[in-house]
Amino acid sequence: MHSNIKTFIGCDSKFKDAELVIFGAPFDSTTSFRPGTRFAADFIRMDSYGLETYSPYQDKDLADYALIDVGNLDLPFGNAEKSLEIIEEMACTILTANKKPFLIGGEHLVSLGAIKASFEKYPNMVLLHFDAHTDLRDQYMGESLSHAAVIRRAWDFMGDGRINQFCIRSGEKWEFEWAKSHTFLEKFTYSTLKNRVQEIGLETPCYVTIDLDVLDPSIFSGTGTPEPGGIFFHEIIDIIKLLSGLNIIGADIVELSPHYDQSGVSTATACKVMRELLLSIL
Repeated sequence: MHSNIKTFIGCDSKFKDAELVIFGAPFDSTTSFRPGTRFAADFIRMDSYGLETYSPYQDKDLADYALIDVGNLDLPFGNAEKSLEIIEEMACTILTANKKPFLIGGEHLVSLGAIKASFEKYPNMVLLHFDAHTDLRDQYMGESLSHAAVIRRAWDFMGDGRINQFCIRSGEKWEFEWAKSHTFLEKFTYSTLKNRVQEIGLETPCYVTIDLDVLDPSIFSGTGTPEPGGIFFHEIIDIIKLLSGLNIIGADIVELSPHYDQSGVSTATACKVMRELLLSIL
């Protein structure tokens, strides 16, 4: 692998030296409302140069770590199964090299390939999911591979007691009922996250997936399925700082659709969330 010319700020090391590898998955073929997440990774990279590599929130600097951004995968639009295979293969390559994968989506379905690859290497792994939506449907309009079903598909191989969902505020009634027996789901906020982090501890491998529509659309309108009643920027920073107490072996951010926010605020917010999440992992 070689570093890509267009990288996220501070992420231009060589693959052999890197401890974390960023890659983009520009896929939004199962988006159920407003498409456009295929453009997110490129917009995030471009806007990242409006940031510094240093985080005053965590007193850490991307420049102090070896990170590489290898660019976007070539994914066949309209073919979810093949796209997931390509994503899983990339994540496996990264994990086999004892590095951490960091995926930029794309719609939320793309997370499934990286989650599956991570679980294959770390079968005792737990998943932490931050989102406006449950994503627990068994199928959406007859399709089992959908961004509305991604966490349910992860449950298919992870099973009960491994999936932790926070800030959820939208879904079918039966999804919330199903979650009571199969996942840990906290509606609306993350008040139990600190205790959950302590219970998981530093030994258990964790994968973190952040659907950026977890943020309130008043600060993050650039997404395909905006849901009023979300959390705000300082709350997502609080969440990320709490996550630094975990053994995170992989992560992703998904569901930025930059064209729905002409102000650019949503992309700028996604960039800062990504910087902070990267630093919490390292």
